[in-house]
Parts: sequence; C-alpha cells; structure tokens
Amino acid sequence: MMEKKDCFYLGKIVKPFSFKGELVAFLDVDNPLDYAELDGVFVEINNRLILYEIAAIRLNNNKAVIRFKDTDVEDSERLIGKDLYLPLTLLPPLDGTKFYYHEVIGFKVEDSRFGFVGTITEVLDNSPQALFSIDHEGKEVLIPIIDQVITKIDRNKQQITINAPEGLIELYLE
Repeated sequence: MMEKKDCFYLGKIVKPFSFKGELVAFLDVDNPLDYAELDGVFVEINNRLILYEIAAIRLNNNKAVIRFKDTDVEDSERLIGKDLYLPLTLLPPLDGTKFYYHEVIGFKVEDSRFGFVGTITEVLDNSPQALFSIDHEGKEVLIPIIDQVITKIDRNKQQITINAPEGLIELYLE
C-alpha cells in the first residue's frame, strides 16, 4: 500500500466536467505538461491512498480534465474535493540550485562567511517567504529560500552553500 510520506501532492479534484463522469482537477505543479501522460494517480479517501487508473487526461494550463477507468458518474462525483498524489519517484529531476523541499531535509548548510551553519530539519513554507529551519547546536536558525541566498547545491554531499545576509545567522545565536 502506498503511503503519503512516499508521495507528493499533485492537486485536487475540484468539480465535474461533463455528464460522462469526467472531472476537473487543479494541478498544483510548476509544469503541468510533465503530467500529460499519466496512466494513474492516487486519490486520498478516508486517509488512505487509492490508485485510480486514468482512461483519458487533457490539460489546460494547471487544470486537467480526467476520466478514470471503471468509474461511473456517481463514483466520479464522490471524488470531488479529494486530493491527488503521485509517488516521489515520478518527480522530474531538478538541477542547479533548484530543489524539492522534501529532498533537502538533512542537508548540511555552509555559509560563505560564517562557515558551517547546521543541518536542515524542515522547510517552513506556510508564510509568504519559504524558510530553511536549520539546527545549529540546538538553536534554530531560519534562512530565507531565495535565489540571492542559495549559491550551490551538492546533492552527492547533501550540502547547500549559502550567502546569508550579513549578521542574519548571528542574530539567532545571541
């Protein structure tokens, strides 16, 4: 059975599309075309992920019209409002200084001036500015996740090199 921790959030079924049981889903992804050939998706029902095979999918920006196999109109209508998930293994690989939040948990952070900052324990993305929460000898250091700060990501070494604004790290350690 697929578990949520092994998946990423793809989007949500928002409304019916036709009288044939088709559904409109909002895809919460940067590049919807990466998902134009899906043959299945996990739907969260009662805190469990259930695999639904896709008979047809059409994309229009971040909206997808989906018809599931072996699903009639009534079955489809019960899926409205449900979240969609895919296995983490289906995420397109990123390079350079781009990354998925889940993949950098546990990465070491090195600052160009300060030196070793600590280990990323979580990514806080519930505010307008996403932040790395870094454990520095038991103290939390928050670093904004912005292009001007992140200078290098080494996935092999599991390390991120940053150029934090002067004095920011020290502020948390006083």
